[in-house]
Amino acid sequence: MSRESFEKHLALERNYSAHTVRAYLADLEEFAGYCSQAHGESDLEDLPYTLIRSWVISLMESGLSGRTINRKTAALKSYYKYLVRTGRIQTSPLAGHRPIKSARKVEVPFSEEEMRRLLAEWPESDQYEDVRDQLIIELLYATGMRRAELIGLTLSDVDLSQQTLKVLGKRNKERIVPLLQGITPRIRRYLEARAAEFPEAATDHFFLTGSGNKVYDTLVYRIINKYLSLVSAKTKKSPHILRHTFATHLLNQGADMNSVKELLGHTSLASTQVYTHNSIAELKRIHGSAHPRNRDDH
Repeated sequence: MSRESFEKHLALERNYSAHTVRAYLADLEEFAGYCSQAHGESDLEDLPYTLIRSWVISLMESGLSGRTINRKTAALKSYYKYLVRTGRIQTSPLAGHRPIKSARKVEVPFSEEEMRRLLAEWPESDQYEDVRDQLIIELLYATGMRRAELIGLTLSDVDLSQQTLKVLGKRNKERIVPLLQGITPRIRRYLEARAAEFPEAATDHFFLTGSGNKVYDTLVYRIINKYLSLVSAKTKKSPHILRHTFATHLLNQGADMNSVKELLGHTSLASTQVYTHNSIAELKRIHGSAHPRNRDDH
C-alpha cells in the first residue's frame, strides 16, 4: 500500500489536521526505518507484534516519554486499522497492544494576577507587530482558542457587529465563540494597523507576519513566551497554557462545565475535566472560607 493512499485516508476520511497527518507519516517512516535496519524487514504489512514490541522497547531505552511513545504507536494502530479495512491484512498486529502508563503531565495555568499584570502593563506602541502581539495574547486568553484555530482565522470570521468569532476547530468542526465587549476596540485597532501596514494585502488571513504572510506556529509560540516571561517565572509558557488558563479561570468563577466545554470546542466532557484539578483547589479554598460550619469552628 502506498504512502499516498494512507495519507489521503488520514486527511480526507479521518479528517485529521495537516499537522497530525505529517506526524503520523513521520512516525510510520521512522518505524519502517527501524524494521529495515534492525531486522531487515521491508514489508510492513506482514509483521509480528514481537517486532513492534521490540521497536517500542528501543524507544523506551532511548529516553522518550511514555506519552510520546503512545503517540507513535497510535500512528501505527491507525495504519494497521486501515490495512484491515482495505482488506490487505486480516487482523492488526496491534489489536492487543496496551498503551504505556504514564503520569499525567500537570500543566500549571497562569494566575489571574499574572494575566491582569501582563495586560495592564503592556507597553504603549502603534507599531503593527506590537499591536498584533497584544491582540494575539488577548484573544487566546479571552476565547480559549487553540493555536491552530487562531492561525486559521480569516477577516470574514470576525463579526464585530455580533461580537463573535467563527472558529474552525478539529475535524473541521465550526463553532461560534462570543467576544468580550472590552476586546472589540483592540480588534478595531489591530485592523486599522493591519490596513495601514498592508494596504494592498491580497490575503484574507486575519493575523499576518511583519512581511504580510499568514502567521505560523513557532511565531505564535515565541510571542506568548516573550511576553509571559515578563510577568511569570513558570517554565512552560505556550499557547496551550493560555487555553488552559482560560478554562481554569472560568471554572474558578463558577462557570458551568458544559458551557466551558462548548467554548473550548471539546466533543466530550472528559476532555474539559482535565482542566478541573486547579479549579477543585480553588473551590476547596472558597468552600473552607465560606461554609458556616467552618466559620463556627473558629
